[in-house]
Amino acid sequence: MMEAKVMICNHFRHSALSVLSSSFRIKPSSSVSCSLMEDQETHNHGRTKFLDFPFVSSSHKSLMLDLVSTLENRFHSQLLPCSLPSDVQYYQSHNGTAQASLHIRPAHHNSPVDFVLGSWVHSELPTGGSLDITSLSAYLNSSTDAPNFVFEMIRSSPTMLVLILDLPPRKDLVLWSDDLKTFYEDTQLDTHRQALERVPEVQPYFSSSLYIRTVASPTAIMVRIGTENGGVERMEEIIKDHLDPISKQVLGIWLDHCACAKREVGEAERAYLRKRDGLIRNKTIEIDLGSSFPRLFGPEVANRVLEAIKEYFTV
Repeated sequence: MMEAKVMICNHFRHSALSVLSSSFRIKPSSSVSCSLMEDQETHNHGRTKFLDFPFVSSSHKSLMLDLVSTLENRFHSQLLPCSLPSDVQYYQSHNGTAQASLHIRPAHHNSPVDFVLGSWVHSELPTGGSLDITSLSAYLNSSTDAPNFVFEMIRSSPTMLVLILDLPPRKDLVLWSDDLKTFYEDTQLDTHRQALERVPEVQPYFSSSLYIRTVASPTAIMVRIGTENGGVERMEEIIKDHLDPISKQVLGIWLDHCACAKREVGEAERAYLRKRDGLIRNKTIEIDLGSSFPRLFGPEVANRVLEAIKEYFTV
């Protein structure tokens, strides 16, 4: 999967149930109360499943938890709870060889954030190993033209890992050269890619999809890390000493200079952003998720999950 922020207590403080019980002092009906409790229970169970990251190493899990908490804490009052059905928040193949968790939190309409998407996928391989993918993406809406945030770690063995870390542009950087300077040059994003590529075990990674390579930024970190000689211990060392600080620094840049920066966007630009965002999100489902999910989970489960994702990807 290639790809997107508000305290839960704040959301429910302004919910219909809160208005009825506190402002009008009317006891809610048991059916309404039970429904809200069931929704909250589903959300809590799904969130626990997502934050488990049960199949990755301790350093990998620690990095994911830190990224999720940093992003959610920054937008704490803007994010709504995840409302995906329970069989979409956690799902698995019929034979049990693949399982996954999906967590999507939409934002209030007055937030620059459209939604945040986090996931993990675990699949047993015919060779006896496993494929583990963890990802975190944040998608902005057309009130801003700033880049989105994409983070993904793909681990095909204890000693082989692919990292994709990028702030994909939402406008043509040739036509809008000021964006190239503002988001990529002035923030010195490329220094993080350069620092990581100085690690001996790190090699450039090239996606087999030309489309994915087309929508990436010029400072995208796409690397393959192999530690066959140093073993699992060396991989853990690289995650803790290099991937962890660099990933957090890039997320910090995105939060400070992209997501939370005040941008003036005219109506014509908004229309352009909506069209471009829609095309890219549709292609993400078509090229990436639409081809891999049926193979991993079977058509029935894949269709259920993809239909739920499409509701958020539609611009």
